[in-house]
Amino acid sequence: MKTLAWIISLILFTGTAMAENQVGITKDIPSVTVHTDNGMVEINRVQDTKNQIDGEWALTSRPCPDFCIQPHSPAEGVTTIGELELIEMLLDPEAVVVDSRTRDWFAGGTIPGAINIPYNYVVDELAQLGCEPDFDGWDCAEAKPVALFCNGVWCGQSPTAIRNMIKAGYPANRIFYYRGGMQGWRLLGLTIIGGD
Repeated sequence: MKTLAWIISLILFTGTAMAENQVGITKDIPSVTVHTDNGMVEINRVQDTKNQIDGEWALTSRPCPDFCIQPHSPAEGVTTIGELELIEMLLDPEAVVVDSRTRDWFAGGTIPGAINIPYNYVVDELAQLGCEPDFDGWDCAEAKPVALFCNGVWCGQSPTAIRNMIKAGYPANRIFYYRGGMQGWRLLGLTIIGGD
């Protein structure tokens, strides 16, 4: 009788544990933990299979201009990436993930591990990305791999930042563009820090 009770308990426990991770990042990766300025944060997906995005993030038809669909690649030599590649960069201590939105958008919630460098200040902040100031502007020979994102495929903030970085001497082949941005991240129910 004790053996039967133990088996039933084990089945219930295993079923509960599996149900807790029903929605993984991939079939082999239920979650990842990244370093942020406020400590370690686990990135996973919302486990409620009926979860939906709403409010600002559910809008599909923003007026253009200013909110026009952005090209797949904002500049020659830049690599466009998706969520899994962005997560790899968040886990890479040599890479930097930049939320290039203005501070008010950043304060409303961001991707764990991202730093905020607003698109209109990015050239002034290239030292954070491995560049050194020189007499002609910036020496970016030691530039870090950097991924930039903004609000989504309709947001021009990160494409503008990327083009300005390249003009300032940042190597395009070290720049990655997460085109899906916050709307794509939220659409997949991935963890957000800050904001509501």
